[in-house]
Amino acid sequence: MPTTPPISLPRISLTLVLCILVAFPVASGAANESIDKDRLNNIADMLPERPAGFGSPITDRSAWEKLARNDSFKKTIARAERLLEEPIPEQPDELYLDFSRTGNRTRWQRVSGLRRGRIGALALAECLENKGRFIPAFERIVGTLCSERTWVMPAHDRGLANFNGKIVDIDLGSAMLAWSLASADYLLADKLSPRTRQLIRDNLETRIFKPYRDMVLGKRKENWWMLGTNNWNAVCLAGVTGSALAVIDSPESRALFVTAAEKYSQNFLNGFTDDGYCSEGLGYWNYGFGYYVMLCEAIHQATGGKVNLIENPRAAKAAQFGANIEILNGVYPAFADCSVRARPGSRLMYFVSRRFGMGLRSWEQNDPSSASGSLYESMMYSFPNSASRAATAKVSSSGPGIRSWFDKAGVLLSRPRAASASRLAVALKGGHNAEHHNHNDVGSFVVVLGDKPLLLDPGGEVYTARTFSGRRYESNVLNSFGHPVPVVAGKLQRTGRQAQGRIVEKTFTDSADTLVLDISSPYDVPELKKLERNFTYSRLGAGSLTVTDKVAFARPCNFGAAIVTFDRWKQISPSALMVYDQQDALGVQIEVTGADFEILPETIKEDLSGRRLPTRLGINLTQPVTQASVTLVITPVEQAKGS
Repeated sequence: MPTTPPISLPRISLTLVLCILVAFPVASGAANESIDKDRLNNIADMLPERPAGFGSPITDRSAWEKLARNDSFKKTIARAERLLEEPIPEQPDELYLDFSRTGNRTRWQRVSGLRRGRIGALALAECLENKGRFIPAFERIVGTLCSERTWVMPAHDRGLANFNGKIVDIDLGSAMLAWSLASADYLLADKLSPRTRQLIRDNLETRIFKPYRDMVLGKRKENWWMLGTNNWNAVCLAGVTGSALAVIDSPESRALFVTAAEKYSQNFLNGFTDDGYCSEGLGYWNYGFGYYVMLCEAIHQATGGKVNLIENPRAAKAAQFGANIEILNGVYPAFADCSVRARPGSRLMYFVSRRFGMGLRSWEQNDPSSASGSLYESMMYSFPNSASRAATAKVSSSGPGIRSWFDKAGVLLSRPRAASASRLAVALKGGHNAEHHNHNDVGSFVVVLGDKPLLLDPGGEVYTARTFSGRRYESNVLNSFGHPVPVVAGKLQRTGRQAQGRIVEKTFTDSADTLVLDISSPYDVPELKKLERNFTYSRLGAGSLTVTDKVAFARPCNFGAAIVTFDRWKQISPSALMVYDQQDALGVQIEVTGADFEILPETIKEDLSGRRLPTRLGINLTQPVTQASVTLVITPVEQAKGS
């Protein structure tokens, strides 16, 4: 292919940028301040003359030939070859409208993922092989994607304003697609036709850069995520900023995106409690903090390390969440909208351990190079970065020790002592019912035996329109029915910041951890005078967890506690249950004062990602009480053969 001069957006002078800033003051953000003009000037001076993304362009053959020898990339060309034989999946308007009509997110997203996933697959294959045979297919998918009415996902366009061309917003889907296209343009460069390169840049300008500049400069209202504190902030900022750094020719223009990212990304970090807890759950920590890391790294590389957003005390705390939230043996709690199978991302853990000197050898020994994931993520981790260049910690960390205590979030993880005979560990949750991706779950708990959570929080549901609407808590896995917490006077927990687990007492020793929570505020029951949940985790012997609820009413009311499991169970005596799988079993001894009780098993019939349905074992008092206590003593037990 003949060499052509680089195609770029028109160069915008720093003087013009500063004039725009004066003419259009920025709407209030994280610090209620406009973009700092001096800072903008400083950053422009730090940026290189030409834009760049992660990785090396296709012309750096030694780098790509080295990558081709990496095991993770050896099947990349074969996967792309299959795409050459497959037509691009159709995505008609009717499919986009499916969500607004039925609430189903999955059908459109499945097709969109197949279409958008071609960008990285074809670009990587061409960079590895360098024969030009994947370029026509790549240019076809670029043309197809650039002909879409909107890059915004239908679940994020409920009123169809983007679909109907009334506005151009930026969402998770459009930001990620933009960064993929910008990364491919940077990597393939003159391998692409001038028409395709111009098409990519025109669409980035129309769908991403112009609306974002208008929001930053106060010409239109910011999209909510710019001031938001959850994963959207990090993902969208990373996609927008990474795209700009990869393709916008003018350093002055790129500087505006970096300066805005410095400002707005503080909102994301403010979404973590001061102890580093991520209330969105581990899956969204992988996603949101993973993108925050990529945003920081993109800016770090673009400025030669002069702008280092990741060197922030809040970021350092948040970085430790993936290690500290482990219960035991690679098992993690499925708090919030999280899968019971969620694990920290290995590449992310590699990065944070090395970047923050955490010394997590089990993660650092992994090779982060991989063809999987998005194109930009693959390139960031497969080429040298600030983490791979960092000196390894002199002292190796064996993990978070016998406990992780998130004092601001009210979340405790208690584990056996090193070399202990005990295989029992727990996660105990206080918190409140207005958290990110909130479940009404104050007082929830998970019990792990060995490497299996036999008693647990079943995690999130398959997303539909209901999930993020006023009907969210109709779901019996999102409301408190799906969690091992009480039902009080026939009522489930309410939603809101006032519904919280107040810490009454905590006592931590080498042999036992005790956490007492006042969990009365989550229940809108006027007659409720007291409801305390006492957790005592013992490290002695085989280990145990004792959960005691003490309740008092102004007049007789109904009361019941519960445990939740995906596994088999049986009642082995009037006051004892056993929950078990093929290898392990937990015994649950029940002690009740104030009334008799009965066991009520109920299947939680909601659509979960694992397709299994959990069982809620209600431990219900048989008559109203004014005072009562329910105690569950949970210990490992031996299974009888044939159970």
